[in-house]
Amino acid sequence: MLNKAQISYVLAVMTEMFPEAECELVHENPFELVIAVALSAQCTDQLVNKVTKALFKKYKTPEDYLAVPIEELQQDIKSIGLYRNKAKNIQKLCQSLIENFNGKVPETNEELETLAGVGRKTANVVTSVAFGKPAIAVDTHVERVSKRLAISRWKDSPLEVEKTLMRKVPIEEWSNTHHRMIFFGRYHCKARNPACEQCRLLELCREGKKRMKQKGAKAK
Repeated sequence: MLNKAQISYVLAVMTEMFPEAECELVHENPFELVIAVALSAQCTDQLVNKVTKALFKKYKTPEDYLAVPIEELQQDIKSIGLYRNKAKNIQKLCQSLIENFNGKVPETNEELETLAGVGRKTANVVTSVAFGKPAIAVDTHVERVSKRLAISRWKDSPLEVEKTLMRKVPIEEWSNTHHRMIFFGRYHCKARNPACEQCRLLELCREGKKRMKQKGAKAK
């Protein structure tokens, strides 16, 4: 496991690599962000942005999503995976916003997680991006990078990874670290073809050193 000094170095390198890292889901308010994050499960942000470009012009409020048949909403998001279930959750989410929160997106994780389709990761994204509160949302990229770099253990659940990062990263850096780790995993330390040969963190990366050793063995 990396020590505090090593983690500080890792975060400094990621900051240099991706100084402008931020949420790539296009949105103009907390409500649009909640919908976009809910749609992004098992889907790329790029595809979500293509769909929400038209979606957010058609639907402005929770009431708008409830004013159409579920089949119409399904058609609007059909190019996104799991669209039937996501359409159902969106309407349930909108109903909850109207009934329990006066149509506004709540600001606490506890309240956000009462909404259909909103789990801990989504709640963390919303509280951090929309409301500026310190949070670390552990998606597939953050989890993969944390484990490859031995910041957390291979067997850790996403919640355990989150708690580990919260202990090891200063609270004022939680939100920035979340975005930079996502960019690092999305554009550099990819799931299938990580750029180990050019990685400045290779000497600290157990997975990278293992991959490079295997490549060397195959080359002989």
